Amino acid sequence: MNGVHTTVLLQEAVDALAIRPAGCYLDGTFGRGGHSRAILDRLGTDGHLFALDRDPQAAATAAAWNDARFSFARCPFSQMATAFAEVGAGSLDGVLLDLGVSSPQLDQAERGFSFNKEGPLDMRMDNESGMTAADWLAATDEATLARVIRDWGGEPHTVARRIARAVMAARPRLHSTLDLAAVVADAVPRKLHRAGFHPATQTFQAIRIAVNDEVGEIERGLRAATDLLASGGVLTVITFHGLEDALVKRFIRACEGAPLPAEIPSAHDRVNPLLRLVPPVIKPSAGEVADNPRSRSARLRKAVKI
Repeated sequence: MNGVHTTVLLQEAVDALAIRPAGCYLDGTFGRGGHSRAILDRLGTDGHLFALDRDPQAAATAAAWNDARFSFARCPFSQMATAFAEVGAGSLDGVLLDLGVSSPQLDQAERGFSFNKEGPLDMRMDNESGMTAADWLAATDEATLARVIRDWGGEPHTVARRIARAVMAARPRLHSTLDLAAVVADAVPRKLHRAGFHPATQTFQAIRIAVNDEVGEIERGLRAATDLLASGGVLTVITFHGLEDALVKRFIRACEGAPLPAEIPSAHDRVNPLLRLVPPVIKPSAGEVADNPRSRSARLRKAVKI
């Protein structure tokens, strides 16, 4: 798998979009183009696909595509409204967001995402701008780091505090990803170590989320996508861990509107709904998980614009 990106829930995500040949769609997380390529395969000559990504390597992949039905902009998906307006298009029939970090980012040691490979403490999805993980760790304080590890990494509060204290004490000698991984592993109580699961996994996830403002990106991106969708347009989102999934669930639930009191006669049961959740939540098949273990935690949720 090293350096190869296997698109997760490929057919399921594209099927969920219910693509019309002449429709207009947005892939907000282009990556290496797996979902985009499948969407283009279903579009006719009058259809169009817009794609976004902030990763420079994703932009390089998109630049090599030659298809009049395809437009790419290098920016975070939270900026889709601006990127979309610049090409003078109308509303969207569907938006796809595949959240989290890609396999090429994880597998390239120089990107600094992996606790198993020697690399710089970077972790930026756009590694040409912004604050690196090393910068962020140098600027943060122990209480903030503990909160980030607890809230965005899912570590218990007492463990998060132990890790944060150890990382703060080790900052002068943290020069690489393996340095950080070793400090975190030593700080996590041995009884909490699990076979096949590196003890630094959740801390690395938490720091990566902080460095890339992933929570803010998801919240802003979901709002922007909902605004851009035409009536009947489809929002599909693939998540890979509990925090992402909770953000998506909470957003869709809020957009479904408040329940209408039973005593008020109406053809609808919600007040001012924007989205309608379309069950079920789709998970990878056993075959996909066997072929690509990184897909095991993926969840696909779909909603339709009212």
